[in-house]
Amino acid sequence: MSLQPFKSIGIGVAFSPNLKANLFEAARLSLFFNSKLILIHVGEVSDDKVKMLKVFLKPFEKDNLKYEVVYKPGDPVNVILSTTEEKDIDLLILGALQRERFLKYYVGSIARKITRKAKCSVLLLIKPSVERVACEHIVVNGLEDPKTEQTIKAAYYVASHLSAEKITIVEEIKQEQVSVKVDDDKSLRKANIIKERIRLRENSRIKDIIEHIPEKYTKSIVTKLQPIFGKQGYSIGHYAQISRADLLVMNAPSKMTFWDRLFPHDIEHILTELPTDVLILQ
Repeated sequence: MSLQPFKSIGIGVAFSPNLKANLFEAARLSLFFNSKLILIHVGEVSDDKVKMLKVFLKPFEKDNLKYEVVYKPGDPVNVILSTTEEKDIDLLILGALQRERFLKYYVGSIARKITRKAKCSVLLLIKPSVERVACEHIVVNGLEDPKTEQTIKAAYYVASHLSAEKITIVEEIKQEQVSVKVDDDKSLRKANIIKERIRLRENSRIKDIIEHIPEKYTKSIVTKLQPIFGKQGYSIGHYAQISRADLLVMNAPSKMTFWDRLFPHDIEHILTELPTDVLILQ
């Protein structure tokens, strides 16, 4: 695991009511991870825009925040994706929107396209705040997948830098792995025995991953392993919601068709009704 997975952080800058909160969140994360911050504005440069950004970021001058602003007119999706590659951005921050009258957040169409096409990690923020809200509990997928080991390692890196107290690693297990039809006490006992064996196997796999993470990232964090039998993608999103997690950390898809394997029919659930802030790791 790289000691600094996020050397540069990018954020799309729109001059909207959320501008200050988005900038403060991005600036704080850049300082936490010792990263350079790149602000991407889809539009022409103007004196008023330059002045406003300087005013908002002035409180971070004393902390030596390193940042630059890119002004580029064009299609928002293309501008943000091309700038992300040109500037070698490791983590792209995108804002989610709250549906009117509902306490549910979703990713707008532009952000959803960027999320699916970005070659870097993406952080989806549902409630950016000028005042910092502590990140205390992180939920991370423990899916059996080649990318999961790096995802879990990165989750501990993030947790240690944000001073989180707890990480829950959710091992989503397909119900069909318990291939027993339960219709009496005997078959129920058999199904429970199979489930327990799968739990032990999954927990052993995750513990082996954790043992290979440097202790400085894990020692101050309470770790919980949570096997869940159910629909992949939907189950972890629901768990993050009911456990009031502050951040959900997921593997990124290897290719477009991988969404269906990772979240069968449920990627839209994650992206349109976000349970909390979501970090999708490349």
